[in-house]
Amino acid sequence: MTAPAEDGRDRLAERFERHRGRLRAVAHRMLGSSAEAEDAVQETWLRLHRTGDDGIENLAAWLTTVLSRVCLDMLRSRAARHEEPARDVLFPDGPGGGDPEDEVLLVDSVGRALLVVLDRLGPAERVAFVLHDLFAVPFEEIAPVVGRTAATTKKLASRARRKVHGEPVVPAADLARQRDVVDAFLAAARGGDIDGLLAVLAPDVVRRADPAALPPGVPAEVRGADAVVRETAVLGRRARHAQPALLDGAVGAVIAPRGRLLAALVPTIEHDRITAYEVIADPSRLRALDVAVLDPVGAGAPP
Repeated sequence: MTAPAEDGRDRLAERFERHRGRLRAVAHRMLGSSAEAEDAVQETWLRLHRTGDDGIENLAAWLTTVLSRVCLDMLRSRAARHEEPARDVLFPDGPGGGDPEDEVLLVDSVGRALLVVLDRLGPAERVAFVLHDLFAVPFEEIAPVVGRTAATTKKLASRARRKVHGEPVVPAADLARQRDVVDAFLAAARGGDIDGLLAVLAPDVVRRADPAALPPGVPAEVRGADAVVRETAVLGRRARHAQPALLDGAVGAVIAPRGRLLAALVPTIEHDRITAYEVIADPSRLRALDVAVLDPVGAGAPP
């Protein structure tokens, strides 16, 4: 016969498993890493296992609060990352070309640009934004997690929201046309569509790139549509990691495998064609870019 204590543990584990999917989703967006998300969920389970569920009226809310505190601690304790310069961005023959399946699902569901922007938020900003804007958790429940009042937490999320969405520097109609051009360029690059590339590139287009984006011997500047198209056919191997984004208020693209920013493509668009584009891969230049998402995110968030 099963001991009562063991029955209690099994029941507790069953209750926890009903919430695991949502907890993983919250942790993914807070941490941007499936491995770290799993660690946070496991730590949440251990804390529930130690305390039991006696006296917990709303287990979902309790688990979300505990998980959020775990994630906040992890975000705060991350050592300052001195990332290696992005190499081989245009010609990716080295490691890092493939995403683990769970990372692909995360990136596809959240969006590369949003993950890049979330990485640029402060820990408390990120927690407040993710909980409220992406999971509709009330500010009154978020406030104890970040150690602020509900009113201050609301301001924290509002500040994060402004960073996420950015401030376009062109009218909405121009922004939409820029988006169409960048979408067409990326689609053609992904498919190796030479005619599609020639249609979106100006005949005298100029490609410039940081040395960190290129293998040795490749020039930092290439001129002419034919030469750029030949090179872009190789870029297509990494184009699947690219997503349109708002860069310094205009439409460009981020190249972000697993949601980690390796490079940014900054185009100059005239008469619905790309007359020039620059591939920024130098870490200091990437940090200086104002990156934001193009499309609205979240549900039920206040304007």
